[in-house]
Amino acid sequence: MTAAMVDGGQTGAGRWWDYLLQTWRELDVPDGWRAEIDEGQIRLVPPPHAHHNAIVAKIQRALYRVLPEDWEIYQTLGIQVVPLDKVYVPDLVVMPSSLVDESDPAKTDPVDAAEALLVAEVTSKGNARDDRTKKLWAYAHAPVPLYLLVDRFDEHGPTATLFAEPENGAYTHIERIAFGKPLVLPEPFGLSIDTAAFPH
Repeated sequence: MTAAMVDGGQTGAGRWWDYLLQTWRELDVPDGWRAEIDEGQIRLVPPPHAHHNAIVAKIQRALYRVLPEDWEIYQTLGIQVVPLDKVYVPDLVVMPSSLVDESDPAKTDPVDAAEALLVAEVTSKGNARDDRTKKLWAYAHAPVPLYLLVDRFDEHGPTATLFAEPENGAYTHIERIAFGKPLVLPEPFGLSIDTAAFPH
């Protein structure tokens, strides 16, 4: 379907985006699947492997040790990269709980990714390239202050990479470690995560 078909012949990025967002809201996605908007299309992401879920659970458990009462961790929250007209559903996102609690209960609108404090993605075989490139680029443009990429399929062996300090659409600080070494999240988290416990 083209933009012209949507808005009655008047092509317009705004109308096309509104149509995509409305369709995304109304999708009946199968259990375990996620719907995302990327490159002007709605894409369905299949359920991940059990090891993927185990890593996300371990990160979440570690984060709960340091999170203040007014922050929360979400695993199925849609976030919108406003400058790029993208909607992703990260494996894990940390943001102030008020942004979700006070959202319109009649709508399932995505939350602005710029409000996130941390976004984490764990690669699967089918989407590793997207997490390493497209989502890295998008989260830097949001900008999300911390992007944690846990890459079980890195060609040099399983790694965890923390991207920080986004500036002009790129992260200016990158810390990459192999599984087995401690992963240090800077303030406002001030946390060390034991990656030796990550299955791969």
